Amino acid sequence: MLFLQNLTYTHPNKDLLFDNINLTVNRQDKIALVGNNGAGKSTLLKIIAGVLQPSGGVMQVDSIPYYIPQLFGQFNNITIAQALRIEDKLKALQAILGGDVTEENLTILNDDWTIEERCKEALTHWGLEELDLHQEMATLSGGQKTKVFLAGIAIHQPEIVLLDEPSNHLDRSGRMLLYEFIQSASCTLIVVSHDRKLLNLLDTVCELSKRGIVVYGGNYDFYREQKMIEGNALDQDIRSKEKALRKARETERETAERQQKLDARGKKKQEKAGLPTISMNTFRNNAEKSTARIKGVHAEKIVTISQGLNELRKDLPDMDKMKLGFDNSTLHRGKILFAANDMNHRYGDRLLWQQALTFQITSGERIALKGLNGSGKTTLINIILGKLEPVSGTVSRADNRAVYIDQDYSLIDNSLQVYEQAERFNDAALQEHEIKTRLTRFLFTKDYWDKPCSALSGGEKMRLMLCCLTISDKTPDIIVLDEPTNNLDIQNIEILTAAVNEYKGTLIVVSHDEYFLEQINVERILELS
Repeated sequence: MLFLQNLTYTHPNKDLLFDNINLTVNRQDKIALVGNNGAGKSTLLKIIAGVLQPSGGVMQVDSIPYYIPQLFGQFNNITIAQALRIEDKLKALQAILGGDVTEENLTILNDDWTIEERCKEALTHWGLEELDLHQEMATLSGGQKTKVFLAGIAIHQPEIVLLDEPSNHLDRSGRMLLYEFIQSASCTLIVVSHDRKLLNLLDTVCELSKRGIVVYGGNYDFYREQKMIEGNALDQDIRSKEKALRKARETERETAERQQKLDARGKKKQEKAGLPTISMNTFRNNAEKSTARIKGVHAEKIVTISQGLNELRKDLPDMDKMKLGFDNSTLHRGKILFAANDMNHRYGDRLLWQQALTFQITSGERIALKGLNGSGKTTLINIILGKLEPVSGTVSRADNRAVYIDQDYSLIDNSLQVYEQAERFNDAALQEHEIKTRLTRFLFTKDYWDKPCSALSGGEKMRLMLCCLTISDKTPDIIVLDEPTNNLDIQNIEILTAAVNEYKGTLIVVSHDEYFLEQINVERILELS
């Protein structure tokens, strides 16, 4: 069992990430942890895993969780066995089998005589039978690294498993194996994911936000239904408040006009009556005080309603606050941008594709580039963009402006601040206030302008990248998206989907997210084998 009470985490720079986190997870619970990018989902998993320490609160966990992180770069310089924390056991087993039966080796092995068999079975199950446990992690693809850690579940057989975006990098067959594991697992699962098919396999959704954790007793579809009901209620509250605000302003205006007429009528009567100046001044002062008092009452009411309205609007989804806008590509639709004839590439002595590729890409197309891990998708992208030449066959490229957006948003310079990053794309010579207006449209308010890009979440970097593209006066003719949804929460995937659907140029997308491909209206699939 896992128990969290009043858990708090503060960044090293003293910024509060979350507080008052309360959650109880029972044995064999299968939980989806959802929330906006930057809410702290990955950080919370790291705290539960023991990678990070909370700033305050209480955490109790029955057993050591098995944790699969979202990123694996930190393991590149070690072997698969070291990454899985089984190297010492394997060495001890080999030493014992070789006759070195010492107390130290027996203690390290801890009677785990089947460790080698479990490793072989687990790697084979995930399609990794060709891997050597002593090869470096850096030699593996992103999908293979994920599968290695997934194989570690069967090797270690933990009671609690923490998964941070486990379907990232996995091809279709890998995802099917992951879904089967989720359904059949008898251990406790806590999963952070944007994969809606995976989320629907989990029994409970826990939403992490600034308010803490709200538990929804059902799968993701149930959660969406509840959020829709909440959203409709919020919309109704906002409309009611807006109506009340209009009514209050109208009443204020009518009252002010009526008071002015009364004051003017009273003044005329006083003048006709020939009252002394001192009396006239007294009447005028009283009238002014009365008008000011009435105005104050109405102003206070308007301020109260306005504040309530602003608080309600803060709860609106980011999608409803954003203003997108992309210019069209200058190339006419149907223009041939890239053509390949009997093209192939080679790594070492091996040709990359069994059959040479012949195809063309025309302006305005929406293409999904598919293939198993290692099928050459990245190589083909580099050839299309002119960064690489094939070893055989011919290619032709029309003049075009292409932008390649990878899943790490490498076009964002982490050494720059948010405003500086936007300024770098300012080839349209926009004024400072115009750039800041664009940033605000993409939810980068004043508090963000001096923030380092390195501190941005995946979703924030995606929004900044989209903002930069709108600041530039050179609209891309081709946008290449390489696994664009991998590091995004669902809300930011919806933002990206809306932005992509406004873009009218050529789109090439590498993605295993079938739902996303459907939403952006992909017209053609190039499948590599």
